[in-house]
Amino acid sequence: MRRREFLALTAALPAATIAGRLYAAPRSPARLLVVFLRGGYDCANLLVPYSSDFYYESRPNIAVPRPRPGLDDGALALDADWALAPAVRDSMGALYRRGEVAFVPFAGTDDLSRSHFETQDRLELGTAGGDARDYRSGFLARLAGVLAGAAPIAFTDSLPLAFRGAADVPNISLRSVGRGGFDERQAALLEQMYAGHRLEAAVVDGIALRQEVARDLREEMTAASRGAASPRGFELEAPRIARLLREQYALGFVDVGGWDTHVGEGGATGVLATHLTGLGRGLQALAEGLGEAWRDTVILVVSEFGRTFRENGNRGTDHGHGSVYWVLGGALRGGRVAGEQQQVRPATLLQNRDFPVLNDYRAVLGGLFRSLWALSPQQLDTVLPGAAPRDLGLV
Repeated sequence: MRRREFLALTAALPAATIAGRLYAAPRSPARLLVVFLRGGYDCANLLVPYSSDFYYESRPNIAVPRPRPGLDDGALALDADWALAPAVRDSMGALYRRGEVAFVPFAGTDDLSRSHFETQDRLELGTAGGDARDYRSGFLARLAGVLAGAAPIAFTDSLPLAFRGAADVPNISLRSVGRGGFDERQAALLEQMYAGHRLEAAVVDGIALRQEVARDLREEMTAASRGAASPRGFELEAPRIARLLREQYALGFVDVGGWDTHVGEGGATGVLATHLTGLGRGLQALAEGLGEAWRDTVILVVSEFGRTFRENGNRGTDHGHGSVYWVLGGALRGGRVAGEQQQVRPATLLQNRDFPVLNDYRAVLGGLFRSLWALSPQQLDTVLPGAAPRDLGLV
């Protein structure tokens, strides 16, 4: 049986049959979407530690200015220490005021390699740093196995590691393939048009050069992102994601690229701010598109690591460690900065360069999963082996 036929058949099963299969499964209906920001986004220019003078000393060119009373286009003060970047003030700021988003700073893995691929893999596997890596089993695949009847989907070019497992999981690409060059059909047509013409050799060489340059640029831009959609692409596709989650799927994964800002990152405006604007609008569109299902949905935004706290010589930031996770949901107990925190100063940085990790991602995920589906200790250990779940009181 083909995958599409199987999905259509299962969607048509009577409710009584599905209920019969779920008698021993965790409670439903809760939807979860994991949004993976590939490239390691600069969390300090999203959740701004504005009470820290050290932040402004460390970022003379790219710091986000402190909130100023009476200005509606500046950073939005969340509490006495943290402010939200102007780029997401209208989107995430609105959800924050409604208590539908929370931020968890000093979050991440125990991986100190500062390698995009090493740390992305560690996060998607969901295993502790000392465990052997089994690339056949991702944490979302194991969660889908525990949640009988919760249909999974990946909004990615290829199946992400997080969903690798025994079950067949569909994936839908959000990224335009081949942008910037010609596909094989277009190249063949152009060569046929100039066949026998005195410019034939020049055209063939030109097409080959264009293809080579376009390929090199794509490889350079998407290496850290592993082919993820752009923030703008995510924003445009958010209504489609919302519809599929609302109507068919309970577990989702989407990756968004473009966060490896080594050069010319910008502060309140610039490259990072533009990406954050697209991401924020996309998340807002998801919330609106889910309609009534928004109250049964949680969105978790993660990245493999944060960036160096100090800006570099190219007015950007380099690979760091601790990050800031976002948790969104229609029934969330949000409107706050959650988890363990500390003052930002030189003495509290990891290795005098990065945010430390005070909120282990496996503990954060374990606490969310236990609250969402009332998972037993045995089920949690299946999904996140050896993790000690921590309830942040968000759901």
